[in-house]
Amino acid sequence: MVSKKVVTFDEMMQEVKKYIKKDENIDLITRAYLFAEKNHDGQYRKSGEPYIIHAIQVGYILSSLRTGPKTIAAGLLHDVVEDCDVCLEDVKEKFGDEVASLVESVTKIGALKFKDEKEYLASNHRKIFIAMAKDVRVILIKLSDRLHNMRTLQYMRPEKQKKIANETLEVYAPIAHRLGISDIKNELEDLCFQYLNKEKYYEIARLVEVRKTERDEQVQHMIKEISELLDEQHMKYRIFGRSKHLYSIYKKMKTKNKRFEEILDLLAIRIVTDTDTACYEILGYIHAKYRPIPGRFKDYIAMPKVNMYQSLHTTIVADNGNIFEVQIRTEAMDEIAEQGIAAHWRYKENSNGGKEVHQKEIEEQLHWFKDFSVMSDEVNDDAMEYMNLLQKDIFEANVYVMTPKGKVIALPNGSTPIDFAYRIHTEVGHHTVGATINGVLVPLNTILKTGDVVSIRTNKQSPGPSEDWIKIVKSAHARNKIRSFFQKQESERRSLDIKKGEEILAEELKRRNLDVVSYTDTKKLESIAKTLSFSNVDDLMYAIGVKQISLPAVIDRLAKHKTAVPLDNEELAKMFNRQDRKKKVSSSGIKVAGIDSMKISLAACCSPVPGDEVVGYISQGQGVKVHRKDCPNIANEKQRLIDVEWDENIEQKTYEVKLVVRSTDRNFLLSDIVTVVSQCKAGLQHVDSGVEEDKISATTKLTVIVQDAEHLQSLMANLRKINSVRTVERIIQ
Repeated sequence: MVSKKVVTFDEMMQEVKKYIKKDENIDLITRAYLFAEKNHDGQYRKSGEPYIIHAIQVGYILSSLRTGPKTIAAGLLHDVVEDCDVCLEDVKEKFGDEVASLVESVTKIGALKFKDEKEYLASNHRKIFIAMAKDVRVILIKLSDRLHNMRTLQYMRPEKQKKIANETLEVYAPIAHRLGISDIKNELEDLCFQYLNKEKYYEIARLVEVRKTERDEQVQHMIKEISELLDEQHMKYRIFGRSKHLYSIYKKMKTKNKRFEEILDLLAIRIVTDTDTACYEILGYIHAKYRPIPGRFKDYIAMPKVNMYQSLHTTIVADNGNIFEVQIRTEAMDEIAEQGIAAHWRYKENSNGGKEVHQKEIEEQLHWFKDFSVMSDEVNDDAMEYMNLLQKDIFEANVYVMTPKGKVIALPNGSTPIDFAYRIHTEVGHHTVGATINGVLVPLNTILKTGDVVSIRTNKQSPGPSEDWIKIVKSAHARNKIRSFFQKQESERRSLDIKKGEEILAEELKRRNLDVVSYTDTKKLESIAKTLSFSNVDDLMYAIGVKQISLPAVIDRLAKHKTAVPLDNEELAKMFNRQDRKKKVSSSGIKVAGIDSMKISLAACCSPVPGDEVVGYISQGQGVKVHRKDCPNIANEKQRLIDVEWDENIEQKTYEVKLVVRSTDRNFLLSDIVTVVSQCKAGLQHVDSGVEEDKISATTKLTVIVQDAEHLQSLMANLRKINSVRTVERIIQ
């Protein structure tokens, strides 16, 4: 792994210049460093070191992974937006869109409100992983940042140490493992282990140290024997011993319930050669000389792991009875085994392939990454649910089955053909009627095993999934899809029942020779719905439709309901004298010439903000409601309107506004909308996005928090710039 000593910027640049030669690329990294140094000036970490040292270490780890100049620049700048008085536009102007996008992706969410810290963390993790689905460099920066933070965790309070270590072990180490970056994954796990279970950590460290000399002698003796064997066959190779990291030993002792002495691969040897054929040839020579232990041979060359790991593993018994695990692989396989996707995506200065080309290559190399991208694109607004899905279906996936065409699908332990079907496509899952495993027809609750070839039988006439499937499936992805199916069905049934209730009420009113229009006036229905303990008119109509309420009781309430009588001019004058009154300023920032006892509030239907043209409406029992002048709800009002205006000296407040964004549906649309809201420094209270019946258009409803009309117009203008967005409008209810 990369050096753990604190490096200077010059030492970082020495590493950079080993593979980045172009002057413009060196200049970009240098400018990024100088910008970060200037803006972090005066900031210190808990260790007492200047903050810029952290940025340099992140840049150094990224350069050790051989990432590109824009990634290193973003690594140096990764905290300037979050911790300094720097806006994203400044970064974009000085370093370009790509660097700014990477910095924004690793910047914590700040403008949203959360129920608790758990939801806040989940929302931040979701933001990072959604960005990673579009650009894997985001997670390389975040892993480098987290690695250095873990290396300096000793300066934090003990409770903070445990919290950060827990988060790292649950989120960052698993994603490093899935990306095949074992150097970082192993170090993160060992550091977490040290803070989360100090007693066990030092116990295992002591046991390893006690046996170190003896073990080293045994390994060196075995290396000498195997070297002589391979030299006789004129093989090209390099051979060395390797030690198991402490957390791996602990995990194996815990999961397999074994004592320290029983862990077979404590004595481990790795052989690295030049070709795939040479790997198998070396394996043959070793098996001819030493007895292999049955069931311990694994061919990850022919069947790579989902993180691209390739190697031959065999466990052999030496002549003296010692047991060794031997790994055999090529140089390229060894590099990918240590640095995973980072090794695959090493920066090549003269390469023509851009971000999109590399991202596509990753999806082809990492079979699970495309599934991960789809999951991230389909995500709903529940951050906790998204992280649960990621944890169960991506981090903990350890059953690898294949489609008939050979595509590998990773699923959680205990998964069934139904889980497999939903991973292929939602509609395949919904219309599943049968499955075959390895050519044999099986029940849908059959547990899948690694290596199974699964084929799904579908029928378009199928009514959809059974409710029992929710109990059968193991993946969160499949469970969510099945639940969504039934929720949609329930919603459709409810809509039909509401319509049926409206028809039943109208027919009964006609039968009694009552005026349907006046009796079904919305305000009248809303009023009686509450008296009958229904929260809204739809609930009332649903109850009528499914016969949960007596229809005569409803009509009786409607008949007794009295409509409010409009005030005449004389009464208005008494309530409110427009002449010679002092202006009253309400808490909402509105000035009116009025009576101190009168309540003044902003109308929820049109949500006016400072800068909008407004007018007051005198309502019975609710004081003055302030509307936008273009609000259709007051278009026909004459007598009840009064003049109001915004106070010029209003203290800075925030205002809630509802927007509707209409667009063409596409991948990452919701992610881009949320990003723009954050970049415009607006708050986001609620978001609801759905695809229309044409399966092409999408409608996204937002509740945003802005300061005034100018802030709102700027936000709307930036939302309109998003690719595929057609219109952005304020909602009037």
